[in-house]
Amino acid sequence: MISDTEQRDGRRLYFFNWVPLLLLAVSLGACLAASNFSLKLESWTRAVVIASVLTAAGLWLLSYWWGSRFGFALLAIAQIGFMCMLVAPLSYVAAAANLPLQDASLARMDQLLGLDWRAYFEFAIARPELLSFAIFFYAMIIVPWAGVSVALGMTGRFVRLQQFVMAAVLTVSVAVIISAALPAIGTYGELGLPADTEVFKASGYVIQLEILPFVRDGTLRVLNLSHLGGIITFPSVHAAIAALAIWGLWGVWWLRPLALILNGGMLLATPLVGGHYFVDVFAGVGLAALSIAAAKAISQRIVTGVEVVPSMRSLQGKLQT
Repeated sequence: MISDTEQRDGRRLYFFNWVPLLLLAVSLGACLAASNFSLKLESWTRAVVIASVLTAAGLWLLSYWWGSRFGFALLAIAQIGFMCMLVAPLSYVAAAANLPLQDASLARMDQLLGLDWRAYFEFAIARPELLSFAIFFYAMIIVPWAGVSVALGMTGRFVRLQQFVMAAVLTVSVAVIISAALPAIGTYGELGLPADTEVFKASGYVIQLEILPFVRDGTLRVLNLSHLGGIITFPSVHAAIAALAIWGLWGVWWLRPLALILNGGMLLATPLVGGHYFVDVFAGVGLAALSIAAAKAISQRIVTGVEVVPSMRSLQGKLQT
């Protein structure tokens, strides 16, 4: 049985999570109005309809005692969907600031930490059996959003689920801001290494290399949701999501091994497939940790406010009687 407190607090946090999403929507609207970017609305229609249907279904399920687990899972997936629809174009607007690339500085930071990216690359390329695993784990970024939502929803961990959503929104929002100030393309070009060979293709890096220059020089200004690839190098969003997923699933003890394998593998594969510097990964994990701490603190205040105010009123009523 799921306690009434868990359901009540989960609901309150769910509705609060619309606040940062609304702020993202307002920010996107302001950026579009102030720039020459435009959205290809047809590409957004399907995504908006799907997220809206999931929201409606989730709210309907919450009205029944047996539907809370399914309902919270669907609501979280819908909010994350809206988040992605808003953050993806914002990352392109941020990149259009066209500030100096920081690849040399990021590579130097790796060296100062005693980390040899070239040796890491050569180790992986010399072992072709590892490359398919690297590509597989890098692609696992599609799993945490729905996977964590379903796992936490179906196991009745509604507060943890809403904290995960809140931390995710904070993480990607801050990552967009940082990427505007510290843009970079990635390791392969900086180190003069091949990103596309007969045995291996650094797909994440190649996509960014194909898109980012056109965003920076003003060529790409019409944003089609179905064609928006990831263009943030520092901090690594892949690494941040992996850290968020591990934390989110840690409360489900029997999922811990799977969470560590999938997301640990994604952390290890991110530099190779995404062309990320090691400091990108560290920054992504650090950003996720700060976002988790902030989400827990914010949610605690919201939950405390829900619990304390009624109790004070009840005490006042007793004193008056």
